[in-house]
Amino acid sequence: MSRRCQITGKKPMSARHVSHAHNVTPRWQKPNIQRKRIYVAELGRWLRLRISTRALRTLDKKGLLRFLKDEGLTLKDVT
Repeated sequence: MSRRCQITGKKPMSARHVSHAHNVTPRWQKPNIQRKRIYVAELGRWLRLRISTRALRTLDKKGLLRFLKDEGLTLKDVT
């Protein structure tokens, strides 16, 4: 199971941790991905999505179908 948001496509990024002595070690910055059941009133059913918390806030504001339209996706792309 990948750590990728189904709507925004956010995924882990590689970065470097730099210590006080300037020792550089690689590390990963992982997105905050949550599993959520979202009710779509237009369809009258529930969808299960793996979604980032940032996308979840936007989804609360806009609604699922409008958010997908703004991202250039369809409902079939995320299910």
